[in-house]
Parts: sequence; C-alpha cells; structure tokens
Amino acid sequence: MSDQRSRTRTGRRPTVYDVARAAGVSTATVSFTFTKPDRVKEETRQTVLAAAEALGYVPSASARGLARGATGALGLYAFDYLLEGEASATGSAEDDAIEASLRMPDGRLFPLYADEVQRGVQLECRRRGYALMLGAGDFAQSRDVVDVAGRVDGLIAFAGAAPGETLAQLSTRLPVVELGGAVRRPGMHTVFVDQGTAMAELASHLMTAHGHRRFAYVGALSTPEFESRYAAFRNTLEAAGLPVPAPTDSHPGDDASTERVVEQLLASGPLPDAFVCSTDQEALVTIRTLRAAGYSVPAGTAVTGYDGVIAGRLSSPTLTTVRQPMEAVGREAVRILLRALEGDGSTGRDVTLPCRLWIGESCGCAADSIRH
Repeated sequence: MSDQRSRTRTGRRPTVYDVARAAGVSTATVSFTFTKPDRVKEETRQTVLAAAEALGYVPSASARGLARGATGALGLYAFDYLLEGEASATGSAEDDAIEASLRMPDGRLFPLYADEVQRGVQLECRRRGYALMLGAGDFAQSRDVVDVAGRVDGLIAFAGAAPGETLAQLSTRLPVVELGGAVRRPGMHTVFVDQGTAMAELASHLMTAHGHRRFAYVGALSTPEFESRYAAFRNTLEAAGLPVPAPTDSHPGDDASTERVVEQLLASGPLPDAFVCSTDQEALVTIRTLRAAGYSVPAGTAVTGYDGVIAGRLSSPTLTTVRQPMEAVGREAVRILLRALEGDGSTGRDVTLPCRLWIGESCGCAADSIRH
C-alpha cells in the first residue's frame, strides 16, 4: 500500500474510487463499509478499511449523513448582525480589512447575551459529538432560515430572529427550539427564562436596602423579555405605592439612543435616586453618560443592569444586575433537540430557567458586601 499512499499525497484527495481500486471491490462496497457495515462481509470490510487507512481516505460526512438520513449537525439561527453597509465591506482589500478591524467596533455588532447563549450551544454540541451550523439573515426573508434548516437535524432559533410561522412550519419536518418569546408555538419546543422574579427582587433591594423612591427606567419594550422585566419592575413599585417611570426609547447596543435618553432624563427634572436599565450594556452607557455630566455613581445616583455579562463585573463600580443563565439556555436547547431526535415522544417541551440577583457596587453597596 506504500505506493498508493505516496500517490495520494501529491495533493489530490483520495476518493472512494481509489479505495475501491486498492481493495479490489466495487465503489458500492466501499460506501456500504462506512454507511451500512452489516451488509458487508467482515473479511471484505477489513480489507476496505485497511485500504482506506493506507490511502488516508476519510468518508464525506454529508454522504454518511444522507445514507442514514441525518447530518450529525444542529443549527443555531440568530439575528442578522450585519449593519447597513457592512456587507459591501467584506470584499475590500486585505489592508482595508485590517484597518477596519483595528477601529473601535460598533456595539450593535456584539450582542453579548446572544454570544453567551451561542457559547452554551457550542459547548453542548461538542460534548454530544454534534457539529454546529450558524446562520442569520433578513427577518423578512424566510428562505434564510429555511436554508439552514435544510442542512441540519435540528434547529435552535432566537425568538424574533425568524418569522414565527416559518419556524412553526419547519417544526413539522425537524425538531425546532425557540429561545424566548411570549408563548410556545404549537409543535415547537421553547426555552424560557424567568424575567420577572429577579427584577422584582432588584427593585425591592433598591427600595429596602437603600431607601430609593424616585426611579428612572432606561429601556424600551421591544421584545417580550423586555416587557416582562418592565412589568415586574412596575408591579413592585406600584405595590409599594411609588410612582412608576415610563419606559424610554433606549435600545441595547445602540449607545447613542441610551446616551440621548439619559441626557433627556437629566434635563427633565431632579436626578433620580436610581436608574434601572433593561440591559447591562445600557447600564454601562448610563454610568458613562452620568459621569460625563458630572454625576457620581453610586454616590450621586444608583445604576443597575440586567443580563450579567462579564463587562459588568470588570467595570468600576461593579454593576448590580440580574444574571441570566445564558450558557444554560444554549445547553438546554441542545439537550431538548437531542431528546426529540432520540424519539422521546414529546410534541412540545417547555423549559423555564431562573435568573439570579447579583449585587455589585453600582447600587450603593460597599465592595465588601458584594454578594450573589
């Protein structure tokens, strides 16, 4: 076999025809050896495997998948993070691409919540021996998510990343897990996060531990998750007989919108006791904007976030926030898909994961009292 091995090392990748020729069998026998070994005599199978090893032949994963009706891959469909004009820049010269990557990136390109969820999906796929295909596209173009679904055994999609009716239709052909959203769609699996309980604990902490009575809310109600956070905040203040601030036109990742909202709040009346933000990114921008205006955090006013991204633990002051189980969301979605693929008989599985209040310094607690 040494001559054959050296022949295939000239740059040409060995094929099923090379293995068949070396083993003295048909290409169908080679294919069956890897896809349906029970249909090949043991002696013949060993001959084929020896020839394949000598040639350095690796069977196509897609071919193996087609043979057994599976791809061995799962899909994660997220939001489209290409901003206006970004797509055309991908074809620029190498030097231009390097220069562009050295500039400060737009915050909208790095949704940290989605990053941590994706990490959980990747870790669980690796643990279970599955490949992961990532996809994103225009919400209005359902063909984008359909294209991803056609290449995988199961699909995970962030709520709002693809049309709900398209996901529901896909769920009739393969298992689909939606991350978040308002309700579970028939036939689909869903991973929810309890957005309300820890937000209510956060509002109660600000009132009872610090005596705060005047609040500002930095965040819009653009998703069901944001609506749940604000509702818990509102209900807690109402139960305490306190005035409830309205949501604002601040959007995570759009730092300019957060800066504008904070500046408007500062100009509209007395400094609030606390700024409660719907995300950590908005909270960090709020702290920066307050400092630029000459206010101290937390001595002058408290600021809190939501999500629990690592940047909040590295900031000064450290951020009081609600930690979401982002990695666990991704891992649980993979587990649900695999249970469905193994035929557990479930037509729709719902899982709700908890959040946890994490006390940092930005609410006014001393460094030595930080807890979670």
